[in-house]
Amino acid sequence: MTATPAGPYILTFDIGTSSLRTMLFDGDARPIPGRQARAETPTRATADGGVEIDADALFEGLAGCFDGLLTQAGPLAARIAAVAGATLVGNVLGVDAEGQAITPVFTWADTRGTLAAAELRQELDEAAVYDRTGCPLRSSYMPAQLRWLKRAAPDLWQRVHRWISVADYVYLRLFGSTSVSFSVASWSGMLDRRELTWDAELLAATGVGLDQLSPLVDRDQPHSGLRPEFAARWPALAAVPWFPAVGDGAASSTGCGCVHPHQMALALGTSGAIRVMVEHDVEHIPPGLWVYRVDRRHSLLGGALSEGGNLFAWLQEMLKLNPDPAAVEAELSALAPDGHGLTMLPFLAGERSPGWHGAARAAIDGLSLHTRPVEILRAGLEAIGYRFALLARLAHEVAPAATEVIASGGPIWHSPAWAQIIADILGVPIKLSAETEATSRGVAVLALSALGQIRSLDQLPAITAHTCQPVLQRRAIYDAGAARHQRLYDLLVDL
Repeated sequence: MTATPAGPYILTFDIGTSSLRTMLFDGDARPIPGRQARAETPTRATADGGVEIDADALFEGLAGCFDGLLTQAGPLAARIAAVAGATLVGNVLGVDAEGQAITPVFTWADTRGTLAAAELRQELDEAAVYDRTGCPLRSSYMPAQLRWLKRAAPDLWQRVHRWISVADYVYLRLFGSTSVSFSVASWSGMLDRRELTWDAELLAATGVGLDQLSPLVDRDQPHSGLRPEFAARWPALAAVPWFPAVGDGAASSTGCGCVHPHQMALALGTSGAIRVMVEHDVEHIPPGLWVYRVDRRHSLLGGALSEGGNLFAWLQEMLKLNPDPAAVEAELSALAPDGHGLTMLPFLAGERSPGWHGAARAAIDGLSLHTRPVEILRAGLEAIGYRFALLARLAHEVAPAATEVIASGGPIWHSPAWAQIIADILGVPIKLSAETEATSRGVAVLALSALGQIRSLDQLPAITAHTCQPVLQRRAIYDAGAARHQRLYDLLVDL
């Protein structure tokens, strides 16, 4: 007879760029087998650079995930002690006075605010804004998104009563009121990271009133009192605390165990990121990186790429590669490092860190009649490795002790060839996290901390699978490839 996992149980939700999911974790932050549900995030891209999500369709999809998980949980649902979530960050939507979404969710990948960001950089002292908020004035963040929308849809702008994140909207639908965690707010580019207040200068620059943004709370200040329809739908969740959602990057770093400044989290999902968690204030931000909040105590230093697994998937579809992943892996592994003669800029959705050129686009140099599709794929994977290396070098300026690299995410887990490429380019061992759902696990750890069940974020160690050792003889080859990559970047992007 299988023993019942130890409680208290945490029900987690994750609002991702490509999927929505709910999971059930035990008191040791271990997923309970067979208790998870998943749905697709209703995301659409537009020809003018927009990347939007239908807020109501997302809510219904997520609510369906709650239904599915609670059905699977059966009698275990009675032992759920809290609900907590993570969300894609760098997003905003507008709601009317009745709390109904009247705009799509505008995501970090939306580049239509590029010109608005340039205007803000001319009007404001960007260095001062960057220092206060931890975020540059770029299209990925709320100031530029709001400035663009005010001009593009003035009638719609006038109808918006409040500007909130998609996670705030979920809570607004469930509870009738909402607040936003320091974590999610910091990803907006509108939060003073030291004072933990909405930034007055940016409110004025965007024309948004303080009462139009959600109240700020820390991650351990829960919502309670589900609306009657949801209390009846989910009686097991009616009386438990619902902790505010945190940024998915903060949850992912926590979930793979990167909670100390000697550790560097390398996340490779739909997009990519390098992150280091620190307890001290980051006085100087290396140009190109950002500093967000995990909570009142912890900051997250790092940089993000707009591309990652999405580049792999796009190339596989466009190039009509072998549908068998094992066959593609074998072909990739058989190729010599940087042996294809290609140089790629991987910017399908514009560049975020470190150059922040939102209008940048992908390019491939060196194509010939002899170029094979798998060589283009390998060039793309190496290009992502070069971008990671840039971010890691910048992060070491603030966190020189961050030499233990722990990687998480489906793309790097499912492609050993890509993991080896990245290890070779960085020139350091990469520990592959065995936490296949690092973001959801991080949510569970943070919730257990908020409940007082654990004293510190490292009390429940994460599991690593194996270490990918770099082949040092390849370092010089990749250094030459990175130099070519930088020259093409300088020529086409950083004009």
